[in-house]
Amino acid sequence: MATDVAVLKHGEVGEKVTNQSNGHGCCKSGPGYATPLEAMSGPTETLLYVTALYSGTGKEKPDYLATVDVNPSSPTYSKVIHRLPVPNLGDELHHSGWNACSSCHGDPSADRRYLILPSLVSGRIYVVDTKTNPRSPSLHKVVEPEDVIGKTGLAYPHTTHCLASGDIMISCLGDKDGNAAGNGFLLLDSEFNVKGRWEKPGHSPLFGYDYWYQPRHKTMISTSWGAPAAFTKGFNLQDVSDGFYGRHLHVYNWPEGELRQTLDLGQSGLIPLEIRFLHDPSKDTGFVGCALSSNMVRFFKAEDGSWSHEVAISVEPLKVQNWILPEMPGLITDFLISLDDRFLYFVNWLHGDIRQYNIEDPKNPVLAGQVWVGGLLRKGSPIVAIAEDGNTWQSDIPEVQGNKLRGGPQMIQLSLDGKRLYVTNSLFSAWDKQFYPELLEKGSHMLQIDVDTEHGGLKINPNFFVDFGAEPDGPSLAHEMRYPGGDCTSDIWI
Repeated sequence: MATDVAVLKHGEVGEKVTNQSNGHGCCKSGPGYATPLEAMSGPTETLLYVTALYSGTGKEKPDYLATVDVNPSSPTYSKVIHRLPVPNLGDELHHSGWNACSSCHGDPSADRRYLILPSLVSGRIYVVDTKTNPRSPSLHKVVEPEDVIGKTGLAYPHTTHCLASGDIMISCLGDKDGNAAGNGFLLLDSEFNVKGRWEKPGHSPLFGYDYWYQPRHKTMISTSWGAPAAFTKGFNLQDVSDGFYGRHLHVYNWPEGELRQTLDLGQSGLIPLEIRFLHDPSKDTGFVGCALSSNMVRFFKAEDGSWSHEVAISVEPLKVQNWILPEMPGLITDFLISLDDRFLYFVNWLHGDIRQYNIEDPKNPVLAGQVWVGGLLRKGSPIVAIAEDGNTWQSDIPEVQGNKLRGGPQMIQLSLDGKRLYVTNSLFSAWDKQFYPELLEKGSHMLQIDVDTEHGGLKINPNFFVDFGAEPDGPSLAHEMRYPGGDCTSDIWI
């Protein structure tokens, strides 16, 4: 009975009172920037923190946080200069987030010091100090899964966002048994103690994944991947038919945590993953990438105050030969929006291309750039695409510094000024093993894509290649990337 009572514990999002107002006060300000446009004038990135893992690869090594030098004038440019291994095996480090971001800019007591590393499989949450020595971060605290499960019933933590209150919120994708119905949102306080669940009792949706909040519209919207019991075993199309994957957006009151609307995206929105509002906090529109349908769906507030949606960009499936299915979806697994809300970038993990769209008119995105950096259709692969005229084709993938590109583009991160796009290629170890087994044998890599922000266009930087296949403990899988000063996928403005 004690556990049943503990699971009912819910947290309240507090309000931190300061003498500042969104950084417009006369004195010191908090972390981040007053506005997204101000962030674009921030310092050029010199370091990237990258989650790298051995979980699921067959190597008995702990996952780690890699520090990558991205300063072109440095002698260790495009090299891993530090590795912080976590103390446990089998965690599956995945996404990461900060203890404080631009949502706390008006609070001079707030400090973007700690990077939060949830472990998607084990449920463990690591807190890393990046301020004492940014080039060599250190482990500050570990939140054990037993503590989270005992007080909230939540497991499989995924997306981390800091709140203006000083609290930290983490979406969790299921319960300890991998049931999607057990998902919800974990609240940690500023000392990383478990406060409880954010959403009100009885307001948990069936599936969870990513989320983004837009305080001026008093709204948070979350997405729906699938049941951990299903996706941790690899992807099975039958699981979609059997109802183990989501196709909904969940609209909450912010910050109260009441589920007020569910948007069914239907067959055009199967497996909605990453979600982003436009950065301008006054805007009431955003996008979500639907992986299996390979559509970019725009959501927006209707005249009556409810939320609606429409398909904004479609990536047509390709007819193929020598694959598991007669048609191959692009599989949009990650996307982001530049800080000025001009460009949207997304990846097709299976097809192998990265795309840039001009979204100055969010209702009518225009393709502005495209570059091929991998995928299952590369020349030399047994898989070929069939064009409308019946001819077959494959993509021509260049080498970078003599290295053949492996896998497909997966996680992306954009420089503050919008001119450099970084890309890694591991999605999730069980899915990597299924679709790109060479990644487990040869490891991941990181690329940098030069971006033309004036006319549009993407081009591989030939001078940048981080080879996670050459790591001291053997090839590892690289996933999400963060700058010490924040970025366009972690910072929210209020």
